Amino acid sequence: MKLLIIAGPPSGGKTAVIRQIIKNLPEGSLPAFLKIDVVHATEDKELAEEFGIPVKKVYSGDVCPDHMGILVLDDALRWAESLSRNILIIESAGLCLRCTPYTKYSLGIAVVSAISGTNSPFKMAPLLALADVAVVTKTDLISQAEKEVFRESIRKVVPDIDIVETNAIQGTGLRYLMRRIVNQPEIGPDPIVLRGAPPLGVCTVCIGKKEIGWKNHFGVIRPLDMPEPLYRGD
Repeated sequence: MKLLIIAGPPSGGKTAVIRQIIKNLPEGSLPAFLKIDVVHATEDKELAEEFGIPVKKVYSGDVCPDHMGILVLDDALRWAESLSRNILIIESAGLCLRCTPYTKYSLGIAVVSAISGTNSPFKMAPLLALADVAVVTKTDLISQAEKEVFRESIRKVVPDIDIVETNAIQGTGLRYLMRRIVNQPEIGPDPIVLRGAPPLGVCTVCIGKKEIGWKNHFGVIRPLDMPEPLYRGD
């Protein structure tokens, strides 16, 4: 089975890219789809109705959606295998841009909107830095000069990343991405692990403390003028 993990900011065009991927998969491809979101999503129903593929959806609620993806990925792979699927497509909410859902043996696809601003790629590492392919969407809405500036911004973050520019609604420019998917190796017998290190531990804000000020918290904290986080015992 091949594993595709698609991540990126909300409303960047991830589902539109996934639609084009499913439409253009080679004969014999049997995709399954998992949507991970926080409180609301309809993409699973839309893709099931449009393509007749098996789908699942997970709401992360109080948990980071990328953390939730890590927790359920093993179950999702077994679910897809039980249905004799040979491609599992996962769409992550990717809200904080600090976590990254990509694993070894997956094809990591970062979807970035061209109208999000030329500085937006600098705000997305490691979500962008650890991806295999950057798909830049909505390129029909900007000028050629803006495209080139945006592309160079991505190159400054990840010099050797493959960049695909597309109007994902129409599917223009996605031939290279489809070749990457066709050539992507299947998952082997080795354990699947994350490509990068997730953020530092759980903080007291995450477990429900509402007081402001680092003196009211413990664990990994950071005063305003501290260049790096530090640990404070309770």
